[in-house]
Amino acid sequence: MMVEDHAYSVTVSPDHQHANGEIDIASLHAQDSTGLLDRIDRAVVWDIPLTTPFRGITRRDGVLLHGPGGWGEVAPFWDYGSEASAPWLAAGLSQALGRAFLPRYRETIAVNVTVPEVGAEDAVEMVRSSGARTAKVKVSGRPEQRAADLERLEAVRSAVGRAGKVRIDVNGAWDVDTARENLPRMDRAAGGLEYVEQPCAAVYDLADLRRAVDVPIAADESIRLSANPLEVVHRRAADVAILKVAPLGGVNRALDMAERLGLPAVVSSALDTSVGIMAGATLAFSLPSLSHACGLGTVRLLTQDVAEPSVVPHNGTLRLDAGAPVSERLLGEVKAGPYLTKHWETRLLHLAGALHARRQREARDPSRAVAGLPL
Repeated sequence: MMVEDHAYSVTVSPDHQHANGEIDIASLHAQDSTGLLDRIDRAVVWDIPLTTPFRGITRRDGVLLHGPGGWGEVAPFWDYGSEASAPWLAAGLSQALGRAFLPRYRETIAVNVTVPEVGAEDAVEMVRSSGARTAKVKVSGRPEQRAADLERLEAVRSAVGRAGKVRIDVNGAWDVDTARENLPRMDRAAGGLEYVEQPCAAVYDLADLRRAVDVPIAADESIRLSANPLEVVHRRAADVAILKVAPLGGVNRALDMAERLGLPAVVSSALDTSVGIMAGATLAFSLPSLSHACGLGTVRLLTQDVAEPSVVPHNGTLRLDAGAPVSERLLGEVKAGPYLTKHWETRLLHLAGALHARRQREARDPSRAVAGLPL
């Protein structure tokens, strides 16, 4: 079962007079009846174009919250409703209100390069310029694009070499029969796949597919959007768990989820700025076991960032010796206009209401917490 997502919208006058990017904190506090935002002293909305279209979007936007612990990021996609987006607010607040001290099991993290649905030549350039030894390739899932997907995979394999690793992400676009038909072809084109991420939407389909093919299965949406993510384990539907800090409600809750799942983990991002990547890297450093490259190099898919220096891998390796220092200069360059800023002010209030209501439900009945982990 998936948590239902509905597109979120709010009517706002385009000429609403509001400081660009900066949400009026006094107004925000006055409207927030939950008290969740009381310790937030600044909220800045950012709006950044992507370097190339990615899953149908050309821009990424979100809000940075500042509090006693520094900056936190809240950036659920706009087709996520308030219920599905509430964990993203919980994650951002956990960053902004104070980070827990977590163990650090490694000094570096291997990071994959993410290859969107681009042509073969562009794919080769992206892989070679990254220096990464693992590539995650987006495939369309549409029959009319299969030839282009196969060509992209062949190009990526030529770029990473025989010793490199190639994985694909389908975002749940296939049914079982389509997956059984496509996977062997893509496995051959890629010269062997490390795994396929979320080939089918339903967990029972993942389980059926896993018994039918040799390519390992990774679960993403079946974990972060599910009302019962442990079903992935109970049905033996996956070999790898994709963990994303924001939709799982923060670093600590993601660590607990990893423990409950008991599967090899890959920490990935959701097209975050360096502030969000910092949270993902904290999780990756804190996992007792980490045998796969992580998907934490996506800042390079943004044309700009908010931190200086950006949290980006070098030659496929991320070393996190410091935080992600938000630059006022860079922040000024990416601040959203008044229309989007008002959208986010309204949305934050909706998210706070949804998060507060969920925490109240879980307090009254702990059995309602997803995977037994209160948000």
